[in-house]
Amino acid sequence: MRWSLCFAILVGMSQSVTIVGAGLAGSEAALQLADRGVRVRLVEMRPKTPTLVHVTGCCAELVCSNSLKSEKPDSAAGMLKRELAELGSQLYAQAKLHAVPAGGALAVDRTAFAEAVTALVEAHPLIDLVHEEVVDLVQAAEGADALVVAAGPLASDALAASLSRLAGEEHLAFYDAAAPIVMADSLDYAKLFRQSRYEDAADAGDYLNAPFSREEYDAFVDELVAAERVIRRDFETRDLFQACQPIEEIARKGHDAPRFGTLKPVGLTDPRTGHRPWAALQLRAEDAHGSSYNLVGFQTNLTFPEQRRVFRLIPGLENAEFARYGVMHRNTFVDAPRLLDESLRLRSPEAERLGVPVHLAGQIAGTEGYCEAIRSGLHVAFAVAAELRGAQAPALPRETAFGALLAYATDPAVKDYQPMHVNFGILPPFEQRIRNKRDRYAAYAERGAEALAAYKAELAARGLSSDAAARPEASS
Repeated sequence: MRWSLCFAILVGMSQSVTIVGAGLAGSEAALQLADRGVRVRLVEMRPKTPTLVHVTGCCAELVCSNSLKSEKPDSAAGMLKRELAELGSQLYAQAKLHAVPAGGALAVDRTAFAEAVTALVEAHPLIDLVHEEVVDLVQAAEGADALVVAAGPLASDALAASLSRLAGEEHLAFYDAAAPIVMADSLDYAKLFRQSRYEDAADAGDYLNAPFSREEYDAFVDELVAAERVIRRDFETRDLFQACQPIEEIARKGHDAPRFGTLKPVGLTDPRTGHRPWAALQLRAEDAHGSSYNLVGFQTNLTFPEQRRVFRLIPGLENAEFARYGVMHRNTFVDAPRLLDESLRLRSPEAERLGVPVHLAGQIAGTEGYCEAIRSGLHVAFAVAAELRGAQAPALPRETAFGALLAYATDPAVKDYQPMHVNFGILPPFEQRIRNKRDRYAAYAERGAEALAAYKAELAARGLSSDAAARPEASS
């Protein structure tokens, strides 16, 4: 047991935080705060109150995909992972321990990952994991020194209504989509080939690829567009998250739209022909044993029978058995540029009248992505830990990946805000333009690493870093 825990238990620390939601952000925040001697009441409505897409009551259950994106150090996603590693993220450490092959990306065995995070939470002496639905945030804040709302995009109707009142009626809801999963032993491997993009076709890659001929692609798209959907209406652009559109909605924008997006064949060579296919679907392993595969980018709103019929038109999937069908679900988030500051604290008259600081973390705070959610939980933990001591966490440099995302998400000048992943487009540009893209990305990563080092040193100086959390004086 860390010294901070022993110290906190011996002196009977009175400070406590209530965290609503035990997803990626809530679990990370709970573990980080508890390691800093703060008592945490972590409230999760599952499994008593289920959602349309979760299947367990575990903490940190992944629903849309098992991929945490690229690990390349000179990518925005790779920069974010470096932040998680350097700052002592416990969920990122578990993701590394439960990784499955995914080329240059980090993907996890979602069951093993969620069970491991749950075990950490349940074993922590300063965390009380409670399974019940929070319907009133004002009531949830009673007796706590701070409140963290990390309910995620699937917040219950009652919780969403309570948050809306607390935020001054300025929250938005839209639909998100999850991709189907098929059983590995139901695939026709004579028609599939294994290769990661831009790798030599002779090398065994981490993805299975289903190549389409032009005729196969045309027939598939025709059936995809005509298939029956669960929600019988056309989606307006502002109602549908652009980064996670259902495949059928992409196809409705143009016959070739999937071929230039999810089904793009670039970087692939069909070993049967020696050429690039007309289009290709990639399938990624869902578990360490490769017993099931995710249809990459195939989030969908088709009915289950139509998914079975239409997706079996994909070469190699003619007899596919579905371990999970794709589903549409609501995604709730606040208007971050007008409601949150850079510590992700809710700044509204209603929240201020509550008497305790209220922070949001995860997708409900208006960011998008698994690692972004984990990082937001870590960020909020630093902020809350500092507030409980009457201090302030250091400002996160914009040159870091999450710092850039945070600055964008909380900039009042941003209009018509939509959740976003970390990306190079929101990082501060260099004074001297670097024309070569590879060199520019490497320079972003190098500059970000320097900014991160300075930020990490400031965290340590204020007793907020993971190293400081292990010392008794950090909790005094």
